[in-house]
Amino acid sequence: MDDQDISRRLFVIKSCASLGSAWILSHLTEIAAAQEHAHHTALSQTPSTFEFFTLEQSVEVEAIAEQILPTDDTPGAREARVIYFIDRALATFAAGDRAVFVGGLDDLQKKARKRFGKTTKFSALGPAQQTELLKGIEKGEFFELVRTMTILGMFTNPEYGGNYNQIGWKLLGFEDQFHFKSPFGFYDAEYQTK
Repeated sequence: MDDQDISRRLFVIKSCASLGSAWILSHLTEIAAAQEHAHHTALSQTPSTFEFFTLEQSVEVEAIAEQILPTDDTPGAREARVIYFIDRALATFAAGDRAVFVGGLDDLQKKARKRFGKTTKFSALGPAQQTELLKGIEKGEFFELVRTMTILGMFTNPEYGGNYNQIGWKLLGFEDQFHFKSPFGFYDAEYQTK
């Protein structure tokens, strides 16, 4: 590498860092408010109200999330309260995905009515019927968005609205510690003995 490549790389890195810092500084109030809201929600034992979803929409989205991460011998999406993470995401950082989300949810309801008759709600269907409908849309943008947000809501920091009582972290065996002592894992066990 020559000096010109290095200086160009450094320029790009410093420019990106400056832009990121400028964006953070210009949105500091909104970021602080979002963190404060998430912190209070996480400390609250009762779920918060929805910021984006109507109550009806939340029931439908929670039914979809429960099919993605079902409750069996371990807690699922419902127990982890991923619906609150998804709602918070659509109210804040994923606001650009609202149209896809609402349109996909409406389309799913139409498919449920068309396929199963008088049942107008996805959430009222049995698990096998719900699975059948979801398999029909699993390659679409809406399902991918719900699936991604469900997984994020299950395993994210509880301060962001999901992963209630650290359910997802417990399933993974993740320890919520800010300081770890060596050896860090089985791969480091020999480090102490040398």
